[in-house]
Amino acid sequence: MDFRAQYVQEQRARTGSAHGQQEIGSNADEIYMMPDPSARPQRIGFLFNHDELHQVAHIAPIISALQRLAPTASVEVISSSDRQQQAVEQFLDPACPPPVFRSIRSHAGARLFERLLGNIAPLGRLSSLKQNTALFRNFDALVVPETTTTFLKKNSQNSVPKLIFFPHGAGDRSIGFSKEISLFDYVLLPGAKTRDRMLAAGVIRPDNHRIVGYPKFEAYADRPPIKLFDNDKPTVLYNPHFDPLLSSWFRFGEQILDYFANQRDYNLIFAPHVMLFQRKLLASVEHRLLRFRERIDPRYADFDHIHIDTGSARSVDMTYTRGADIYLGDVSSQIYEFIQTPRPAIFINSHDAKWRDNPNYEHWTFGPVIDDIGRLGATLAEVTPLPDRYRQVQARALAYSFDMESPDLPSERAARAIAEFLHLPKQNDGLLK
Repeated sequence: MDFRAQYVQEQRARTGSAHGQQEIGSNADEIYMMPDPSARPQRIGFLFNHDELHQVAHIAPIISALQRLAPTASVEVISSSDRQQQAVEQFLDPACPPPVFRSIRSHAGARLFERLLGNIAPLGRLSSLKQNTALFRNFDALVVPETTTTFLKKNSQNSVPKLIFFPHGAGDRSIGFSKEISLFDYVLLPGAKTRDRMLAAGVIRPDNHRIVGYPKFEAYADRPPIKLFDNDKPTVLYNPHFDPLLSSWFRFGEQILDYFANQRDYNLIFAPHVMLFQRKLLASVEHRLLRFRERIDPRYADFDHIHIDTGSARSVDMTYTRGADIYLGDVSSQIYEFIQTPRPAIFINSHDAKWRDNPNYEHWTFGPVIDDIGRLGATLAEVTPLPDRYRQVQARALAYSFDMESPDLPSERAARAIAEFLHLPKQNDGLLK
């Protein structure tokens, strides 16, 4: 059974196939066609413009779904690196025509200047956008997983391309609800939580968004679990963020690695956000803070119960969030992928956050919060097995954060939303309403 069939089967088992209600155009067999064969097909570009691969799986599954749904539209892929192109290719349906791939590598001078500045600003990404504005104007819409692309709106009065945004994650940090989101023409969302916070922040309108589910869950639904350790001990995933204020790595990282190195009851996967070790100098525009990242002492790699991954494909493909028994972290949105199956979680308050009743730290209600690594051993024992109160909180948060009520794949729901937003004509039925 392929992953699409598996995902649909799981969702229909979860929701039942006879709700009696469907979204407009929710028939998965619907095909949207241009009524005039001589008319220019609309061009939709899926834009991947980042240094790393963690954003790819959030929108790449939509590419083939849109090709199937609107076969006369021109669906293309635009990427700023060969690595991103290769990552996108793994999500394409071989039954669909291969999309056109276009490269927008940034100017070498911009990349050099970015490195000289310690990579504290996304100069390469901005260079890629600025150099290719003429290319982008030839597209009717760009689908993107990040907000840097709003540069195109800030620096142009053109109505094209339309910018369609799907956030790369369903986390709680305030940056996920920033004013830049208001510059997008249309926003696709994983669930009600993100919608409610964006509406409250005034960055989306009731008429310019659609909840479609979480394509990343679909993307990796068929991946078998990987056994990383040759024992049956519980495995802890330590997953610190890169933000220089919010990340626990800067204050407590070495203490945490020391704790696990000096005990034998648990395995440890150290897999931080991929951007933490991509740069030596970390910057937070949101918090106006710069901080140098310390290197990892190589001695930790010698322990057979510690696995260190600072940025491989496994750190973004849910291998670790699915394979670990216990989550240890701070503010990464990967906690929401971890609770797809409720499990113990511990959070580290390294910056004296006033987190209670603060929506930016809602995920810290999924388990105990500590501010002293000396309490880590006792807290690990406390959360295993998972107490019912945390299980219930996690289950409610999962349902609020990810809409999994539809039997249709998230990629298909997203493709349908894009087709309707762009008024792609429906075969034998004029324009979509």
